[in-house]
Amino acid sequence: MASVLAIFVALRHNRTRETRVKSGAMHAPDFTLQTIDGTAVRLSDYQGKVILLDFWATWCAPCKQEIPWFIEWQKRYGDQGLQVIGLSLDDTAEPAQKFAHSIGINYPVALANEDVANRYGGILGVPVNLVIARDGTIVAKYVGETTPAKLEQELILQLKQAK
Repeated sequence: MASVLAIFVALRHNRTRETRVKSGAMHAPDFTLQTIDGTAVRLSDYQGKVILLDFWATWCAPCKQEIPWFIEWQKRYGDQGLQVIGLSLDDTAEPAQKFAHSIGINYPVALANEDVANRYGGILGVPVNLVIARDGTIVAKYVGETTPAKLEQELILQLKQAK
């Protein structure tokens, strides 16, 4: 699976496709996954928060480039209701665990599975970042590389929405 995704990512390099979801948006499917540190993470545990759900992999250079932004935003906006959750598409937890510990990821990181990827519309390449509003609806989806300013602007907009 990793090699197929790597080829897809290479073909899509430097292409960002942003999708703003309109009213009646899809409710984010719940999941329970094991984190790279062996605990469980469940999306529904973060109900009422703005969630940045990041599908990524250690073999994806743009993904690794984005993660320091996410670490900073978790520090900066966590007390305002932001929760970043990383879903690694690596084949095993080991590479994600090594990378996460080496750069100090301060949010939960779990191994995604095919079921979760499919429930989120099929993740055919990475990075894919979804912004989930406090009510649990997916309000934005970013496929491929994006600028930190654009994504941060969306997060701030959602954080300002009524709690």
